[in-house]
Amino acid sequence: MALNPDFYYSEDHEWINATPDTAVGATVRVGITDVAADRLGEVVFAELPAVGDTVTAGETCGEIESTKSVSDLYSPVTGTVTAVNEDIDGAYETINNDPYGEGWLFEVQVEEVGELMTADEYAAANGV
Repeated sequence: MALNPDFYYSEDHEWINATPDTAVGATVRVGITDVAADRLGEVVFAELPAVGDTVTAGETCGEIESTKSVSDLYSPVTGTVTAVNEDIDGAYETINNDPYGEGWLFEVQVEEVGELMTADEYAAANGV
């Protein structure tokens, strides 16, 4: 499994494509890590927040359903959802196949960043 060294990661296995310092005031993409995708197995459905919804760092904002289980999706940041990746609707395998690229989940205009780790910190915490 490979982590994107430019992303920051939550303990709940979500990522943002910005540093905590540059994220506030910016729009960031959010997705799940390859660690989460691997543990889930084949993703078959994703319930995501809607455009205009407010998400709060560390709180549930959706669900990811796989052939193994249903897992809560937590937001790594607080802010307003500005976009949802409609390309994964009906093509949920994209989340497994490209979690840091085409498998992104939603975008947020960030007001506040939750507790995030660097790729190295996340790898160490998850034995990757």
